[in-house]
Amino acid sequence: MPDFKLIYTDIINEKFPEKINDPLIRNKLNALNTAVDVLKFNILVFGESEYPILFKNQRLRSYDEASIREILNYQSKNKLTNTETGNHFKISRNTIARWRSFFKS
Repeated sequence: MPDFKLIYTDIINEKFPEKINDPLIRNKLNALNTAVDVLKFNILVFGESEYPILFKNQRLRSYDEASIREILNYQSKNKLTNTETGNHFKISRNTIARWRSFFKS
C-alpha cells in the first residue's frame, strides 16, 4: 500500500501550505488507513470534484477489504438500497451488488 501520509504531506506543502497547520488536516493525515479514509481526506484537501473529473477518477479507484466492509456496513445500518449506497459513495450499484454477493453481508 502506498505511503499516503508522505504523498499528501508533499502535496499540501507544495500546493496548500496554509493548510499544513490546520489541526483537522493533521489529525486526518495521521489516520489514513483505508481507501475510504483516503477518499474523505482527498475531498477535505481539494474539495468536491467536477463531474467530468470525478467520472474519470472513479474508474481508477480500488478498495481494500476493510473499506468494502465499511461501505456495506453503512448500507445495512442505514437500510439503503444498492442505488442509494452507490450514489452516496459514487460507486456503481452493480459494484455494490457484486460486493454484497462476495462478502455475504
